[in-house]
Amino acid sequence: MTSQRLSPLQLMEKLISFPTVSRDSNLDLVDWVQTYLQDHGITAHRFYNDAGDKAALFAHVGPMVEGGIVLSGHTDVVPVDGQNWSSDPWVVTERDGRYFGRGTCDMKGFDALALWALVEAQHMGVARPLQIALSFDEEVGCTGAPPMIEAMLQTLPKASAVIVGEPSMMKAVSGHKGGIGITTTLVGHEVHSSLIHQGVNAIMFGAKLVDWANKVNAENMARSPGPVAQMFDPPFSTAHVGTIRGGTAENITAKECHFIMGFRVLPDENMADYEARYLQQVRAVEAQMQAIHPDAHILTERRFDVPGLRPEAEGEAEALVRAVTGDNASHKVSYGTEAGQFQERGYSAVICGPGNIDQAHQADEYISVAQFQAGHAFMQKLLQRLAH
Repeated sequence: MTSQRLSPLQLMEKLISFPTVSRDSNLDLVDWVQTYLQDHGITAHRFYNDAGDKAALFAHVGPMVEGGIVLSGHTDVVPVDGQNWSSDPWVVTERDGRYFGRGTCDMKGFDALALWALVEAQHMGVARPLQIALSFDEEVGCTGAPPMIEAMLQTLPKASAVIVGEPSMMKAVSGHKGGIGITTTLVGHEVHSSLIHQGVNAIMFGAKLVDWANKVNAENMARSPGPVAQMFDPPFSTAHVGTIRGGTAENITAKECHFIMGFRVLPDENMADYEARYLQQVRAVEAQMQAIHPDAHILTERRFDVPGLRPEAEGEAEALVRAVTGDNASHKVSYGTEAGQFQERGYSAVICGPGNIDQAHQADEYISVAQFQAGHAFMQKLLQRLAH
């Protein structure tokens, strides 16, 4: 490895080449990034997951004082299984004014820009510190960021503002919904389906919980949105089941049924209330199951809990991004990010990154060349502000 300073595009090409799907290790990517930063005199720190097969990476450039800026991204991407790609998802391919590849939009494009900015800050010198934070397991519920943030607070001077580079078309997004996911396993009682009255079909009882989610959505949709809700699309909290599995055969009442009940909750509503309502419904359905067979039961476990990002009154991070971009409009999103987790630990946080969230997770995921260039211009202007 030489001390060559790679361009943002070269950095993105390198990051995309690592297939860091959330179910797999990201250590090859982390090894490369840490070595690249070391070659430029930057000390990077790691935080490992319990299994030791994934790591977050964070680093600091500039004076060792508090009050710096954090550029926050995640290293994991969603799978490409079953998707019909026109080109290799692990190779950045340019065509029609777009860079295609898994993670170009969400969010290795931003990661590359952040790495470029950190190395530039190291070489030019900055009066105000710049930090980078690259997490793992964002795509499976933002579970990797909280311990990474704790490690950062113990290792580095605390920054005062965090820019989370999720795709926002380089707009300053100051609020998003919170999210909670509850793993649900129904255990029924198998009999031949001709004796259905003697069995407990876990799938059919699970369907009652799924239908409860439909009713919650209908009720919330029918409500007149308040001032906070009006900022979001859709303007209400939602319940959702994305996958479901279970059963042995068509003529056997299903022994088990598995799914995750997920909620996306407005910042002015309490996620714990939705969890409590759901668990109350779970107990009611479980009682119906046990009335048929005493061994039937339902197991639940909170899989993830992502706090919403609350709009800050005169927030430092939002003001900084607005000053750099010139964007003075109000923007809120319904997807979750790690911004709320930084905010929980006392950082001012905002979302601002290149690309459109509509392209995330899709086959032929892309970031437009224009958006990537806009992200580069943002980093150049940010460095100018940090230099003085």
